[in-house]
This record gives sequence, structure tokens and C-alpha cells, in this order.
Amino acid sequence: MAKRFGGKHSPGGASGTTAPAPTLRAPLRGRARVQILMALALIPVATAFAQDGAIALGANLLAGAAIFGGALLTREGLKAEAAWMERKVARRPAIPRKIFGAAAVGAGVMLGAMTGLDGIIAGVAYGVIAAGLHLVSFGLDPMSDKGMEGVDAFQTERVARSIEEAEKHLEAMSDAVRRARDREAETRVARLAEKARVMFRAIEDDPRDLATARKFLGVYLVGARDATAKFADLYAQTKDAVVKAEYFALLDDLEQGMDAKRETLLVTDRTDLDVEIEVLRDRLKRDGLTVRD
Repeated sequence: MAKRFGGKHSPGGASGTTAPAPTLRAPLRGRARVQILMALALIPVATAFAQDGAIALGANLLAGAAIFGGALLTREGLKAEAAWMERKVARRPAIPRKIFGAAAVGAGVMLGAMTGLDGIIAGVAYGVIAAGLHLVSFGLDPMSDKGMEGVDAFQTERVARSIEEAEKHLEAMSDAVRRARDREAETRVARLAEKARVMFRAIEDDPRDLATARKFLGVYLVGARDATAKFADLYAQTKDAVVKAEYFALLDDLEQGMDAKRETLLVTDRTDLDVEIEVLRDRLKRDGLTVRD
């Protein structure tokens, strides 16, 4: 979807404040190959009606469905992998979608090949080759959790789970605001989401900050999600400028709160660093080593 440029001097822009431009995310890796895989699913479907007998017809239709389903699983696996790679603290995907996608594609190719070749062995061989090529092309799913050294597993798990829930709230906001059919509102929600994700990364850098930011990850984002859904439904019907202004004022308050909380987290991290430095300097002095003031 094309996005309009905006700024503080654009219509609806906040004067006197300089908001960071939304980060442009890279296209999903392997998206073109997934689309090609989906297109290949049409081949056994197109040839199904040229086969002799109901068994061959059904096998070709099942082959097309299996290949298309494998492509869908692969696409979802690529999305899960991209989210895993973007975060510093993340759990491995609960379902290895790319591996399951490879199995589905292999099964589809096997069924399709069996109807056009002599014997089951040839079909199985082609299916195994197709599954192997799928794994070579798209790779495996992330098979391990990703955290930080020196942070216990319980804290890492809490951070990963909290951020996953917060990301779901942001996605729900993005989906809801589209119902308003207002590009400016969509841009404002996208800007809020970017600021929220900056705070997420700060929490991942130091999971101890989770306790102080829990309200932003849960209560505030849930409230923003619900308010966005109500705004979108009402504004889509009325196009009321007052409702839009009130909603934007709410987003302003949330953005300012996130900026303030992020600054607080940075100050806390700096304080912790100063304490560690002072403790180390005192130990060096006690050991009789020269310490430069």
C-alpha cells in the first residue's frame, strides 16, 4: 500500500514536535519464491481434468491443494522467522511451519507425479526431491529460543511473552484503523507502533525494565486497541472531525508517555552503569591499584 509523505507542516501534522519517520521494513524474504510456489499449484489442477478416471482426477486435485497449502505454511513460517530475527529476545516458533510446508509440497508433488508416471516409487522419489529442494530454498525454522547472556531463562521468557502480546495489540490496532478509511489515521497508528517497538527493543536490551514498562505493554496498549476499534467504526459512519481530533489527542498522549518511559529506562540503565563503574573503582583501590580520578 502506498503511503503519503507527511510531517509537522503537512495537514494534520503536529506542529512544534519532530516525530521520527516510520521505519520502512524490508520486504519479506522469499516472498517471490512463495508466490511462484503458489502458481505451481495450478499445474496439477489444470491437468486434473485431462486424466482418465476419478482416482487420477482426485489425486491431481489433492496434489494442487497440498502444494498450495505448503506455500501458505511456508509464507507464515517466513513471517515467524522474520519476527524472530528482528527481536533480541524471542521464543522459537511453536510450529515449524516451513518444515511442515516442505512436507506438504513433497506430498503434493508425489501425488501429482504418481498420476503421470509409472509406479509409486517414481512419485515418492520426486516428492522427496521436491521436499529437499524446498528446505534448501527456504531453510529451516528457528529451532532455538533467542535471549541474552547473563539473563535467567525465566526473565527472558517473561519478556518474550509480554512483547508477543504487545505486538498482537499493535497488529489489532493497525487492522482496526483501516476500517476508518482515513490515511492520516493509519499513518498516526503506524507512528505510534514504531515508537512502541523502540520501547520493546529497550526492554529486550535489559529485561529488568519489564516491570516498570508493564502497563505500556498491557493496559495502555489494550486501551488503545479498543479505542481504535471504536473510533474506526464511528468515524467510518460519521466522518466526524471532532471524533478524529479526540482520537489523535489520545495518540499524542500515548506517544508522549512512551517517549517519557523510554527516557526513564535510559536513565536507569545509565545509573546502573555508573554504579558498576564505582564498585569496580573501589575494588581496584582496595587492591592497591592506581585509579585515575
